[in-house]
Amino acid sequence: MSSRIVVLISGGGTNLQAIIDACKTTDYPGEVVGVVSNKADAYGLTRAETSNIKTTTLSHKSFENRESYDQALISEIDQFTPDIIVLAGFMRILTPAFVQHYQGKLLNIHPSLLPKYQGLNTHQRAIDAGDKEHGVSVHFVTEELDGGPVILQAKVPVFDGDTSDDLAARVHEQEHRIYPLVIKWLCQNRLNMKTEEQNEYAFLDDCVLPASGYAND
Repeated sequence: MSSRIVVLISGGGTNLQAIIDACKTTDYPGEVVGVVSNKADAYGLTRAETSNIKTTTLSHKSFENRESYDQALISEIDQFTPDIIVLAGFMRILTPAFVQHYQGKLLNIHPSLLPKYQGLNTHQRAIDAGDKEHGVSVHFVTEELDGGPVILQAKVPVFDGDTSDDLAARVHEQEHRIYPLVIKWLCQNRLNMKTEEQNEYAFLDDCVLPASGYAND
């Protein structure tokens, strides 16, 4: 039986498309059953509708605060009875109540080699720092912004003369490869998050993953 996946987006949905495409392949153990956006003009909604996936728009502008928005968001998501919730360019800082509600089945992808460059403008920050490599991290979501345990990373080179757009394109290519793979592991129950001595760790096949995730070389 396929795991039920709900994807949260705010924009173009290229990672969403990669996940949808992966789910259409033979023996992939998950299915995207719903896509939720906080922006009605997000192109990712069109991608979902093209694949006959149900969509919901819930604008944060209609709510007084993050707490009330996130409670409404939980209600929308839970109508899909999801097994896994995937953040794919969902540009919202989530409240502790939301994170706790989905603890252990909430994934995010972040365009840096965490813990480097949490937050925004990661590509330009890597260039400005003179980094020779950059990349992307898939991680479990915890209450710390971009601070949950890393599951998998992919590295890309930073070349002299790179712009942030050049680097973003290189990173996006890797995002579209590793995000469906991590989701597959979670669908297969190979992947989970455990809390030990108040710290969260990612486990793959019952083995704790290092701080940089599975792809630590």
